Amino acid sequence: MSERNWLEEPLERLVDRANSRDLDGLVDCFAGDYVNETPVHPHRGFRGNAQVRRNWEQIFATVPDVRVQVPRKAVRGDTVWTEWEMSGTRTDGGRFHMRGVVIFQLAGSVISAARFYLEPVEHISGDIQAAVSRVLGKSAASDRKEPS
Repeated sequence: MSERNWLEEPLERLVDRANSRDLDGLVDCFAGDYVNETPVHPHRGFRGNAQVRRNWEQIFATVPDVRVQVPRKAVRGDTVWTEWEMSGTRTDGGRFHMRGVVIFQLAGSVISAARFYLEPVEHISGDIQAAVSRVLGKSAASDRKEPS
């Protein structure tokens, strides 16, 4: 069995700090000049670990039982590709559930950048045809019409 790649340690530390609700320890996983890119939502990108702190303060306050899992990961060079799942119950009683991919760039023992593709899970969003129709700007009713 091969040794664990040294690049996995910062990720394991991040997940541990999130699950133990250790805000300071979690923020310490990120470089001060950390860069977050969110390609699907470009205006959500940011720079600096101060915003990481603000984001997780809100998560911990709103989802007191948040649980983070990384079921899959792949390491290449100084990059760790990860699949994330975050779940819990919000303080208003609603379900909190997010899944997606985060691609981390590491610099030594800290995360220096990430490309973030984590989104809320849609538990009621229709089938594949409804999803394709939404993306194409078509109504579901127009999909059911037979060609003339």
